[in-house]
Amino acid sequence: MIVFLLLSLTVYTQESSKKDYPLQEDVQTIDGIVRAYYDVISGQAGQPRDWKRDTSLHHPDALITITGKDENHNPYIRTQSLSEYHESFGVPKSGFWEYEINRETQTFGNITHVWSTYETKKEKNGPVTQRGINSIQLYYDGNRWWILSWMFDSERTDSPIPKKYK
Repeated sequence: MIVFLLLSLTVYTQESSKKDYPLQEDVQTIDGIVRAYYDVISGQAGQPRDWKRDTSLHHPDALITITGKDENHNPYIRTQSLSEYHESFGVPKSGFWEYEINRETQTFGNITHVWSTYETKKEKNGPVTQRGINSIQLYYDGNRWWILSWMFDSERTDSPIPKKYK
């Protein structure tokens, strides 16, 4: 009897830990997909991110763009596929938590642009280490939301976040 209970508990635990993506709460609303967008990137040092969940948020042809300025203050831009982004992000050696602190949303038909101001921290409840703005483009296919693309730029002394986006 005890063996049966242990086997049943093991099967239940394995089944309950499996997730079918996309999670409906992630893709049914703009709030849900933006919340999931931040959730998948955040976590403790050494913790692999849930790239399967992240992939379920993004359209198969999604484009990721990183922009900023290099050490010589020259602007740069790097575009990549979602899988290339996942590979470049890897498993962080330090904690990384990203939170939305302000949002402006514009929608027309089945497209939406989300202008999302963020803060990052190395510890979940630690001090803010960086701020910036994510520009997220979404598409509604009649059944769910998809992230088509996103790009970001981080705040710098020569490019502070305007007060209206804080």
